[in-house]
Amino acid sequence: MKYEGVLTKMQTELGNPIHYYLVFDTSFLNLNQVLGKTITITQIGSQCLNCGKNKKIFRQGFCYDCFYSSPAVGDWIMRPELSSAHLGIADRDLDYESKVQLQPHLVYLALSSEVKVGVTRKTQVPTRWIDQGAEQAIPIIEVPNRYLAGITEVALKSHFSDKTNWRKMLTNDILVANLIEHRNKVKDWLPEEVRDYFIADQIELQELHYPVLHYPSKINSLSLEKTPSFTGKLIGIKGQYLIFEDGTVFNVRGSEGAVVSIDL
Repeated sequence: MKYEGVLTKMQTELGNPIHYYLVFDTSFLNLNQVLGKTITITQIGSQCLNCGKNKKIFRQGFCYDCFYSSPAVGDWIMRPELSSAHLGIADRDLDYESKVQLQPHLVYLALSSEVKVGVTRKTQVPTRWIDQGAEQAIPIIEVPNRYLAGITEVALKSHFSDKTNWRKMLTNDILVANLIEHRNKVKDWLPEEVRDYFIADQIELQELHYPVLHYPSKINSLSLEKTPSFTGKLIGIKGQYLIFEDGTVFNVRGSEGAVVSIDL
């Protein structure tokens, strides 16, 4: 069976284990049903996720021109503390930025390789945690805009990492930690502006379970630019990665905009 289309990040559905889907214009592939089977991924072109043109992908699925013009990839995406819509100040497009920035955001702790701090829109829970391969996650504060979440993350980065070690995450080399205990320590570290938003109620720890048959001891990252066609036996899916029996891992989100053919 063959599937063709433009790669976008895998869609997920919370379950035990989590369900993963590759969604194309006219079809979709339930990846959980492909575990243990051999698949071939071949890049046959490129398509910018913004303008839709057949152009070389620069970053995050966007061509060069769109990456430097679209409000969907402004600096405030990766650095929430740069958000300015709450001040009525535009970065690239105030209407777009207001819709995204001026809505409830969570700052949270997650355990994906070690304890990390992160920011997400409330509507993206638990998707955000799944996308980064977190085994556990717990909210710290809920604030009304992205800027407040951003300055909180900056304050907590002196105590926790803000990045996932993807190699450790994919080999299941994960620190043993008690997120509830870590969360109970953070209130005194919060900026004054957000202390009233600390979630004082008892919060349930979110446990996440991934469809992985077994974890490799060593991994190698697949780049479709360097290796346009790859065949391997799928043994797991975690975060936004496909894990193959030979230790090859493929970052689907990192390859957004690639037009691919997938043969089963």
